Amino acid sequence: SAVGRGPEVPFRSEAYRISALARGKELRLTLSELDPAAATPPQDLVFRFGMSGSFRLCPAAELPRHAHLRFLTRESPPRALCFVDPRRFGSWRLGDGWQPERGPCVVSEYQAFRGNVLKNLEDRAFDKPICEALLNQKYFNGIGNYLRAEILYRLKIPPFEKARTVLEALKDQEQERRKKDPSLTLSKKVKLRQENPDLLELCHTVPMEVITAEKQLLDPEHPDNYAAFKDWLQCYLVPGMSSLRDRSGRTIWFQGEPGPMAPKGEPRKTPRKKSPQLKAEPEAPTPEVTPRASKQRRRAAANPVKSEEKEEVEEEKEEEADRPRKGRARGRRKATAAPAVPEPEVPLSVRRSRRTSARRGKGETGSP
Repeated sequence: SAVGRGPEVPFRSEAYRISALARGKELRLTLSELDPAAATPPQDLVFRFGMSGSFRLCPAAELPRHAHLRFLTRESPPRALCFVDPRRFGSWRLGDGWQPERGPCVVSEYQAFRGNVLKNLEDRAFDKPICEALLNQKYFNGIGNYLRAEILYRLKIPPFEKARTVLEALKDQEQERRKKDPSLTLSKKVKLRQENPDLLELCHTVPMEVITAEKQLLDPEHPDNYAAFKDWLQCYLVPGMSSLRDRSGRTIWFQGEPGPMAPKGEPRKTPRKKSPQLKAEPEAPTPEVTPRASKQRRRAAANPVKSEEKEEVEEEKEEEADRPRKGRARGRRKATAAPAVPEPEVPLSVRRSRRTSARRGKGETGSP
């Protein structure tokens, strides 16, 4: 699109295939000609999604807003596979290389991911609280803000417990398990881990829950997708949970004590939803003319904007900014009550003659 910030894609073809491979928080698309004898070489693109990036398939005549990259089909009417990113935190780059600082994927490379964490516990990254370490993509490639909250909540681990303390305990448990019964079969090991999963195992299984149920939880075209996702969440943004900002500025949701490395300040409680019967009726507007700013403050206090609606509000502001302005006279209007019946418009020539007659009348009455 004209406003997209990503690089131009040099690939041009009338008939090609798109294949995809995911690794952690990155996705690689490969564009390749359908004709094996074609001279155009394949083109790879590696995407990062940020907070709001996604792919959507839609009619080419009905492109969604913020569709920054489009792949058109040859149907009639054509459709478009779009990379949609309202907040523009996502990006793509040319080439097939994954970011070198990212570790093995928690979903597709579980054993390599687990070994990479346990053999590097002396790294300074694990001097931090476990909630902050879980966002380090060098070791936890694929874990984000909502996933870390869900994982720690299920294991009742305080988010601000030292990461090394938590993970060294896993290393010790693994060694003890081997010593006690080295003859355990693979199926028995799997069963034991399913019954008592540890933190690294949940880093694999919790994302898999979302992937397995993606038709309900993540499909943008599904009418109840966000409602289903909220029902799946047990901790993140859930009423009654506590929250604190970590040292990187991200908010972590949790239950119970925050842990010994918690920043200063009391945790905030996520307010519980009030029952509909207890909701107060909004006050009737007073007939007095009130400044616009105070009206907005009263509305905000009576009906606060929900977190899931903030993006829509921002988009409305963007649309308002794009509209042509109508001049400054609108802001100088006096706040007066409108007459019940509008006065008929008087022609300019008549208004001038009235003013001339009035001046003459004043001159006659004022003269001695």
